[in-house]
Amino acid sequence: MGRFQGFRLRQEQGMGRQISGRMAGDGESLFISDLHLSPDRPETLECFLHFLQERARAASRLYILGDLFDVWIGDDDLNPFNQRVIQALRILTASGTECALVRGNRDFLLGRRFMELTGCQPLPDPSLIQIGGEPTLLMHGDLLCTQDLDYQRLRRRLRNPLVQWLFLRRSLLRRQMIAESYRRLSASATIEKPAAIMDVEQKTVEHYLRRYQARRLIHGHTHRPGDHPFLLDGQPVQRLVLAEWHGGVGEVLSHSAQIWRREPFS
Repeated sequence: MGRFQGFRLRQEQGMGRQISGRMAGDGESLFISDLHLSPDRPETLECFLHFLQERARAASRLYILGDLFDVWIGDDDLNPFNQRVIQALRILTASGTECALVRGNRDFLLGRRFMELTGCQPLPDPSLIQIGGEPTLLMHGDLLCTQDLDYQRLRRRLRNPLVQWLFLRRSLLRRQMIAESYRRLSASATIEKPAAIMDVEQKTVEHYLRRYQARRLIHGHTHRPGDHPFLLDGQPVQRLVLAEWHGGVGEVLSHSAQIWRREPFS
């Protein structure tokens, strides 16, 4: 399996979880999230495959910050659609571009087999990296939406290892039915919630930046792309929100030679 050179995991004292520390080094880094790949969105798949073949190969590393798939019900679901994505990622990592992946709220069941087949490196959520000489925190973003109490309770339940083990023991057909039911309920609940509840909570953003001593936070999930500079304890910090891919159009955040850029891709 492809590995980032210098990638290491350390246990943060008193927190009981792993964070990643790594020097990004020379070359270009790309950040994307929220592609929600699905057979129902063939144009997004083609856009992503073209991105991997062209733009991503020119970079040193690619970070995918969650919800690569609209739903992932287990690494044994190797249908033709999923195999196309796996093969394309494997070709990318074999070409020399390193790829790291943070699991999102739609594809948190991406497991060891998927990583082995693609050559991707799994990252915990949150993960701390050094890029451009500054500590940068990577997250999917759903942990920041703390005003949505119903979702946070559901998230804790779905991330329970026992719940996941029981789910993965069911047949593929049964898992597909459960996932489809969840998608319908989620869509219905989203319509009924005020938009502000589903956005990040500023105090939570500040909490994570302080906790990991980061100067920059990059995340997706909210589908509200933008750059949000602010002062934290008298120091300038920045929150960069990645865009959703849809309709055959995507956006990539790039860093190279100390310059950050947003690039549309279609």
